[in-house]
Amino acid sequence: MATWSNFNLQNASSPLMEQIIFFHDHTLIILIMITIMVGYLMMSLFFNNFINRFLLEGQYIELIWTILPAITLIFIAFPSLRLLYLLDEINNPLITLKSIGHQWYWSYEYSDFKNIQFDSYMIQPEQINNFRLLDVDNRIILPMNNQIRILITATDVIHSWTVPSLGVKVDANPGRLNQSNFFINRPGLFFGQCSEICGSNHSFMPIVIESINIKNFINWINNYS
Repeated sequence: MATWSNFNLQNASSPLMEQIIFFHDHTLIILIMITIMVGYLMMSLFFNNFINRFLLEGQYIELIWTILPAITLIFIAFPSLRLLYLLDEINNPLITLKSIGHQWYWSYEYSDFKNIQFDSYMIQPEQINNFRLLDVDNRIILPMNNQIRILITATDVIHSWTVPSLGVKVDANPGRLNQSNFFINRPGLFFGQCSEICGSNHSFMPIVIESINIKNFINWINNYS
């Protein structure tokens, strides 16, 4: 439930999402410091009866307010580039999951196993009491504490496969296969939605991942086959 008490990013359920939250907090602190400094200078000029001509023009002041923003951008750019390369790196995935976007539902294929594929439709609101407009009839079952690779495409228009708590957001383009990865570090249900406006039912194609331990996952694979 969205309330003012949780008006923030979702709790991280993967190491990459933890790094994204750390970077968000790091950048926010820098922005707050810049806002306070600029606000203080503006207020001091507004309520000052004297005009400081050295503050309005001069070689030294021009040099200072050119160098300071450059240093500030370095403190933002380096962590950002590190995080960007971490998001693209894939290390020996245990399972490959293929997600295909349709108007307006998702279909999934477990590429490492034969005949494990299914469509995932949103459960109608009148059929369920909890997780309104978020739950689906066929959830994605994945093992926790394992590297997962996901391949994403679409059959008709552009969609976007997004699970915020895992830090995953990848466009699903027709005729193109995009790739990403994630690592789920705890069991539970993780909800996502299509984040690209794809038509009239764009808001009704949710994503649900159910994270379980590896033993239960193997049992699920055997029972499904």
